[in-house]
Order: sequence, then structure tokens, then C-alpha cells
Amino acid sequence: MADTATPTNNPSENPQTPPGRSKDEIALDLMKFIAVTTGYGKSGQATAGFSGKPANRSAEEHAEALIELFGRCRKVVNE
Repeated sequence: MADTATPTNNPSENPQTPPGRSKDEIALDLMKFIAVTTGYGKSGQATAGFSGKPANRSAEEHAEALIELFGRCRKVVNE
């Protein structure tokens, strides 16, 4: 006979945890999306077309900025 009990891993019962993904994974995807779409991850190399002011950051400054961006993304995802 079939079991009529509802499954305990129903996402609607616990909206805080998405099925199969952690909040850190979601925050990392959000950070990647922001960095790629805004050109944040690009180096200061010249490209064809219009460009903003050139990025003159060192590797350490760039890494710190990405870590800060990830922290902000985590904060948004955890709200």
C-alpha cells in the first residue's frame, strides 16, 4: 500500500533552505554574476570600444574586494 505521509523535505515547509544547495553556494553564484556582468573581474587591459576608468588595483586589492563582495552577497542571501 502507498505511503500517504507528506515528504519532510518539501521546500514549502522550510523556505530558508533551498533543496540541494547551501546558502554559501547561492551567495557565490550571486557574486560571480555581479562580477561578470559589471566587469568587476576584468583586468586593466585595453579593450576595443568604450571603457570606464582603467582598473589599477593590485592582485591583493582585487582579492580583498572580491572577498568583501562575497561577504555582502552572503549577508543578502541570509536575510
